[in-house]
Amino acid sequence: MLPLDGVKILDLTQYLAGPYCTMVLSDMGADVTKIERFPGGDDSRRLGPFINEEGYSFAMPNRNKQSLALDLKSEKGVEIFHKLAAEADVIIENFRPGVVKKLGIDYETIEKINSSIIYCSISGFGQYGPYSKKGGFDIIAQGITGFMRMTGEPDGKPAKVGIAINDIAAGSAAIYSILGAYVHRLKTGEGQYLDTSLVDAGLAWTVWESAGYFGSGEVAKATGTRHRRSTPYQSYEAKDGYVTVGAGNQKLWELFCNKVINKPEWIQDQRFKSLMDRMDNIDELEKEIEAIFIKETMEYWVDKLDDAGIPAGPVYTYDQTLNDPHVKEREMIVEMEHPKLGTIKTIGVPVKFSKTPLKIRSAAPWLGQNTTEKLKEAGYSDEEINKLYENEIVYNKYEESEEGAHG
Repeated sequence: MLPLDGVKILDLTQYLAGPYCTMVLSDMGADVTKIERFPGGDDSRRLGPFINEEGYSFAMPNRNKQSLALDLKSEKGVEIFHKLAAEADVIIENFRPGVVKKLGIDYETIEKINSSIIYCSISGFGQYGPYSKKGGFDIIAQGITGFMRMTGEPDGKPAKVGIAINDIAAGSAAIYSILGAYVHRLKTGEGQYLDTSLVDAGLAWTVWESAGYFGSGEVAKATGTRHRRSTPYQSYEAKDGYVTVGAGNQKLWELFCNKVINKPEWIQDQRFKSLMDRMDNIDELEKEIEAIFIKETMEYWVDKLDDAGIPAGPVYTYDQTLNDPHVKEREMIVEMEHPKLGTIKTIGVPVKFSKTPLKIRSAAPWLGQNTTEKLKEAGYSDEEINKLYENEIVYNKYEESEEGAHG
């Protein structure tokens, strides 16, 4: 048994923020049906690399889901969606604000069909506000939230965070909001509407940055790998790469001086005596530490820091991360079979549940793979399903491969 067994979700999202949200919910056991337009489907299906004409990028955040390819611009397609929505627990969409209303699948319409529905909208800027009608991808949100001005090296050009951080932030906000709304529904029977955005969700993560601005008017700037409030807490160059050090409190600082770099005199040095002293002299401290670190390898320093009980690690390239023995033992790399891609690897589940361990049960579907199955579940007969295919209301990219597909 999985935590969300029996929860039915209709997923109208594409690219990353919404699909990440529904991936996590599906890992928890929810029955997630992706509603996709055709013949293109989720726009992330166009992203490479490709194997047998299927995209690996789509496969990553769309595991454990089923695909129903449906023409929502047709009256019959909307009718089918309404029928599915009547039995759903959650609907998630990430169209531009206003689109679902034009289609006739907005919260107000669905609530009349299913009063307990939990309906979540994810957009670039939210459903109201002066920017609400603007399109919003991750990089746009990174610019608006100031992330690109606080990432990279000091005095460098604005830099994008290495991952799609606002997309993932919005997907994560949607996850915990949906779960909170579901708990509320269990208690009261009430559904509700949830509105989050890439900008709102990303901004909510600026904890230290907002403290600096609200507390003293400080505007967060790029600091390389440095922490804004603590040091030594950054990466330092070694002979063959970089090492991260987290010795920000006084106890760890003293251990660092005594047991790692053999500089006990720094503990009383007026430049470095207190945390504020170290922050005031952070440029000098970095030069002093790197002058020592550059003489030995990453492995040497990580071992020495570990022995002293100071949090530390190597600065990996991504391929090194994926081949690290700890990452592998934690089952963060999982193999699975995909009907078109063959044997593929994907990122594993990050939380280990003791009673209800989460599962990667199936690979991402091809476009419309489960169309016939979902229509049958909704009560459509074989004859009706055949007519829907013939009238191009529904679609299955590889219909001859699906048992029970029409003609």
